[in-house]
Amino acid sequence: MRMGFIVNPIAGMGGRVGLKGTDGVLEEALRRGAKPVAPGRAREFLSKLKKLGLEERLRILTCPAPMGAGEVEAIGLRAEVLPLQLEEETSAEDTKRAVRMMVETGVDLIVFVGGDGTAKDILDALGCSADALMLGVPSGVKMYSGIFAVSPSDAAEVVEALLEGEAEVMEFEVMDADEEAIRRDEFIVRLYGLLRGPYVPARIQRSKQVTLETVDELENQRAIARFVVEEMDPDGTYILGPGTTVKRVAEQLGVDKTLLGVDIYQGGAFFKDVNEEEILRVVRDWDKTWIVVSPIGRQGILFGRGNQQITPEILRRVGKRHIIVLATTNKLRGIEGEVLRVDTGDNSVDEMLRGYIRVITDYREWRLVRVDGGG
Repeated sequence: MRMGFIVNPIAGMGGRVGLKGTDGVLEEALRRGAKPVAPGRAREFLSKLKKLGLEERLRILTCPAPMGAGEVEAIGLRAEVLPLQLEEETSAEDTKRAVRMMVETGVDLIVFVGGDGTAKDILDALGCSADALMLGVPSGVKMYSGIFAVSPSDAAEVVEALLEGEAEVMEFEVMDADEEAIRRDEFIVRLYGLLRGPYVPARIQRSKQVTLETVDELENQRAIARFVVEEMDPDGTYILGPGTTVKRVAEQLGVDKTLLGVDIYQGGAFFKDVNEEEILRVVRDWDKTWIVVSPIGRQGILFGRGNQQITPEILRRVGKRHIIVLATTNKLRGIEGEVLRVDTGDNSVDEMLRGYIRVITDYREWRLVRVDGGG
């Protein structure tokens, strides 16, 4: 099978530093100390391909460094490199040119490492006319689209299933998130188009579902919030993840939480829209610190999408026992298999989070829900 392989080297750099994306803000991300994410995600995917013994069954066509060749070489795989001239700082146009060149050579599958913006670039380049299938290795900040595998390791498993004839071919939604609006704490996401790709249950994430604004849903969220606030330690520190359900907790506390950012509540003090560095600076006692988070609707992803400010280092310090998960009964019912997933970028942390976790679903009601994911 001929497999194209493209890396967007800047994808995901805005996550840990609290920029909620990287489009148009790369310089600011670098100023805040952002480090490349995509190369490591690419190597994780390629390593799993090699571990699965797929290298002899694939002919890989990739881009010059930093858009693929360096990662392929680092893992010790063979690949043909496109004659693509790249500037030091790559652009969306480079992705589009690479995709068109790969399709012209007759590849069967294009695997891209990036986020929703990269998926949009591919759709812009090809429309819906390409015969080649697409598969995303998640490396962006949000990734609301359905074309992505749950993790780099899962993406390699999907390639194996496709080789074995065990993957379905489906059309997946590509979502367009307005990053400038998201940075203003406004959630504006629309359907951008469709891309064809391989589907393997539990290996491919679903596109995000916006929370239903019904009276019942709102009351369910408020009941959850009342219970959480009643159980809070007055001397504790609470790292509050994004989303409407967690925002209801902040409303009960009388603080104005961001909808799409990460905030800290600490003994009446409130720190708004924090990044990893600020969390590490503010938290004084990790034994009395909790993380309050809600999974992404429909996707069921708990960590690794839209809340990368809560990094593997922070998750290690807090520990699984101090993670408070909130999900209304309707949200939990809408998650495939009612299984939560994690993709933190650190396999040891993903392993720590696997198993079962208590999910608060209503006032004084909870369920044990399985957590899966990672390599």
